Amino acid sequence: MVLAELGGSISRALQQMSNATIIDEKVLNDCLNDITRALLQSDVQFKLVRDMQTNIKNIVNLEDLAAGHNKRRIIQQAVFNELCKILDPGKPSFTPKKGKTSVVMFVGLQGSGKTTTCTKYAFYHQKKGWKPALVCADTFRAGAFDQLKQNATKAKIPFYGSYMESDPVKLLWKG
Repeated sequence: MVLAELGGSISRALQQMSNATIIDEKVLNDCLNDITRALLQSDVQFKLVRDMQTNIKNIVNLEDLAAGHNKRRIIQQAVFNELCKILDPGKPSFTPKKGKTSVVMFVGLQGSGKTTTCTKYAFYHQKKGWKPALVCADTFRAGAFDQLKQNATKAKIPFYGSYMESDPVKLLWKG
């Protein structure tokens, strides 16, 4: 939900810039301010947002652009590239090692799709020859174990959990 709102805010900022008849410093600054506000409201680190804004202004130097250049497209591309840079961790993603036990924990807001995503993640790795298992460590949400059980059964993935145990640490040690 938060991600959809952020995407909508960024799209609106770029759309307002596209609706401007002349692209000048004021239009660029308004667009960047709207994007900055949206990112900060979504709890993106201030330094990342400030660096992104500075980088875009350095890339999109409106005074140096020749008359034939599409300023809107250049700004949109710079925003896209800088947002991608923010999301890039700068290192390769986690890959499990054969013959070694790996634990992957999914953490997120309630209702964000963690259980379904975990099942898809385990199913993907099962198809690649791994032996995944799912553990229901959500001991607070009613129906969490039932949902995991249903998803894991459909995907033919072993699962562990308990209707009675309220301490996820004990549950993991027992599993």
